Amino acid sequence: MIKLYVGNLPYTINDEGLKSLFAEAGTISEAVIINDRDSGRSKGFGFVTFENDEEGKKAIEAFNEKDLEGRKIVVNEARPREERPQRDFGHGGYNR
Repeated sequence: MIKLYVGNLPYTINDEGLKSLFAEAGTISEAVIINDRDSGRSKGFGFVTFENDEEGKKAIEAFNEKDLEGRKIVVNEARPREERPQRDFGHGGYNR
């Protein structure tokens, strides 16, 4: 399995649209657009997971910098998510 980061997406694309776009490159196990927690609107990027590494690498070659609705999308292998420090909400910026 290989997970790809897809950035600079048009805000109009949804999970299904992302999946159908990349389906021509191979078998996809998951395609997800990342949405803003508060507004629910797209953040303009998402992730596509291919079942086969070779198909994922072909997708990078085929789709990176491809024009999609007037935007050049960015496609590369996703990096592992980094742990971020927990934020302290409601305490005026200091720990008690």
